[in-house]
Parts: sequence; C-alpha cells; structure tokens
Amino acid sequence: MTADARPWTAPVAAGPVTATVRLPGSKSMTARAVVLSALADSPAEILRPLRARDTTLMADGLRALGTRIDTSDPERWTIEPGALRGPATIDVGLAGTVMRFAPPVAALAAGTVTFDGDPHARNRPLRPIIDALRTLGADIDASPSGGLPLVVRGTGTLPGGPAVIDASASSQFVSGLLLSAPRFAKGLTLRHEGPPVPSAPHLRMTTHMLRAAGAVVDESEPDRWVVEPGPTQGRVWTIEPDLSGAAPFFAAALVTGGSVTLGGWPRDSWQPVDTLTGLLTALGAEVTQNDDGLTVRGTGVLHGIDADLSEVSELTPVLAALAALADSPSSLRGVAHIRGHETDRIAALARELNKVGAGIVEHPDGLDITPRPLHAASFETYADHRMAHAAAVLGLAVEGIRLTDVACTSKTLPEFPELWAGLVTGS
Repeated sequence: MTADARPWTAPVAAGPVTATVRLPGSKSMTARAVVLSALADSPAEILRPLRARDTTLMADGLRALGTRIDTSDPERWTIEPGALRGPATIDVGLAGTVMRFAPPVAALAAGTVTFDGDPHARNRPLRPIIDALRTLGADIDASPSGGLPLVVRGTGTLPGGPAVIDASASSQFVSGLLLSAPRFAKGLTLRHEGPPVPSAPHLRMTTHMLRAAGAVVDESEPDRWVVEPGPTQGRVWTIEPDLSGAAPFFAAALVTGGSVTLGGWPRDSWQPVDTLTGLLTALGAEVTQNDDGLTVRGTGVLHGIDADLSEVSELTPVLAALAALADSPSSLRGVAHIRGHETDRIAALARELNKVGAGIVEHPDGLDITPRPLHAASFETYADHRMAHAAAVLGLAVEGIRLTDVACTSKTLPEFPELWAGLVTGS
C-alpha cells in the first residue's frame, strides 16, 4: 500500500440499480488525439477529453517537448504544435500510453529527453518499441531490461523506413510507432512477427484516427502497416465516452438485476462496443441502444461464459468479478499479455478472487473461475484501477469487500468512488 492510498469499503446494493451515467472521455482516444495534435501542422481542439492521471501525464510530457496545450477548460483542450525540442524530462507514471507513445515523439525532437515513472513502470515491457526505434534511426539508452529509465537523444528528425517488431505483449508498441510515423523522413513500414497482436480494436482506432488527421495508412496486409511520410492536419477531435471505464457500471446492472444507461454514446464508435455487448449478452444481459445512449439491463440471471478476451483484455478484471458471481463456471482466456499491465492482472485476480472464496485455476493466458459462496475480505488493488473496478463489482453482492486503495482509480476516472456510491445508493 502506498503512502497516499485510500482504503475503501465497496457499497452493497440494497436492490436493483437504475441510472443513467455520463462518463468522461475515452483514455485511448484522448491519448491518441493529444499525440496527433502535437505532431500536426496546425492547431487542434479536443472536445470532452478525459482528464485523469494518464492523460494529464501525456499532456505534460508533450508540453515539456514544446507543444502548447491548454487544458484549463475541462470540456475543450486546445493544442498548438511547436518545434519539438529538449532537454526535457517526462514522467510516464504507470501509463502504458505515455511510455509507448511519447518516446517516438521524443525521437523527433532536437535534444535529450529522459523518461521514467512509478516504480512498477520499470517492470512494464518496452524493449520491442525501443529496438524498433533504434532500427528506424533513434539514439536511445535504456535500462538493462530494455525499459525505463530511458534517455532519447533526438536530432530533430528520424529517418524511419522498414522495421520488424514483436508486438504480442502490447498493441501499444505498434500504435506508438504509427502515431509518429507521418513525421519520419521515410515514413514507416512496420511488420509484426510473433504471436498475435492483442487488442486489435485499439490498433484500428489508431489507424482510423491517423487517417482522420490526413495520414496515408495501408493496413491491407495482415500484421503489416505502411504509413507514408507527410504532413497531418490539426482538427477537432470529439472524444467518445470510455467503454472500458463503463464496464463496471454495466456490470452493476447485471449483478443487481437493474438497468444502467451510458449517456452520450455515439451510434458509430471507434471502440469495440459490439464485442462488449456480445459478452454482456452471453452473461445474461439485455443490451439496447437509442438516442439516450447504450443501455444494459440485468435479467436476474448471471451465467458463466467461455470467452477469448484477446481483443478486449481491459475488460478482464470486471468480467472475472462477474464470473465469480455467476451461476456456472467460466473460462477467460487469450490475455497472457495482461501480466505486463499495471500489475500481473492474471496472478492478481487469481489471488484476490481466491481470497474472497471463488474457485480459481490460473493459466498462462487466463483463468478458470468456479463460483462458490463468497465472503468479506481485504481486496488488494495493486495500484491498478481495473482491479479496483473488479472489487467494486464484487462488493455489490458481497458485504465487507475492503479495497486497500481506491485512489488508484484516478488513473482513468478520478471521480469513480463518488460515481459508484451514487449509482449504488441512487443518490
């Protein structure tokens, strides 16, 4: 537990929850929009961005490189690109987006840029993107493990060209390179070699947003991305509500037999909404969408599922909590890479779900979960916002789920404890 940890007992639902929630913007979209705006050739605006630790660190890091970013209006950020330069020091916190999206930008800066972050950030995988950047012409010093701390010595340009990467540990390795690739002198021809790249919807988000900024991207061949060199334009980015952040709120509808609507959800989304709704339906939900938003209704039953979560791995902790409350066993697989997230999420979920009484079998790439009577326990959150979400979902039905730290939810949703308590109590 860190010195600024905030212990918290998850509230128990007295009955079905019925609510419309309006959540901040997508972390993934906000991070990409900030980077693309900093690299554009004209000013940009970001409407309804996520203001949380990860996105604040991203903005601070790009400010340190010379970009003018005004975040004083929480609903409208303005970004004016500037000449990228060092010296600069960038704190990545525990954010995969910052540690993987910002070094390629730093390689385009003139000067020395140093990266470091929270203690566990040094354990998160970085070597594949660092090795690829070196192939593309970057001068980078890394730790013996190939990760943080990093020192990037930029010359104001990067040759670019062809590179090979194993992105099986994180799709962010690919996204980080693609976002900066239009500024590389020769563009980028990137090929993935290795086990499948996880979280494919996030890659599609990256290429959609690059094209929206005017980049020319060819992804017609599997595991190969070609980005042509050339200018990109600043534009107005409207950020969708965060689908991963909505998952625990939707889960509350299933656990309590209630109804939760995510307000402001767009008809056409760059996030994997179809995959999420399919999973929730398999668990026992009814999912509908209209002009009010995306609505999930619990049906009074919660079924176990057998699911490959490789495309939506961020949902694993909340789905694991639902599986522990279901009426039959579940198998969640395809997520070996989440062992390298904010914590080893597979091991952490196995440990904490076992602690509250669930039957758990841990596999290299997932969990088998057998529901059993659950009981009160202290639930370690491991400085991981998704672990805190899982604990909150369990606490809806199990009295006495005590989170060691709910402050870690500030990573993506600082107001989570208050929103959650309001949802559960109806206030």
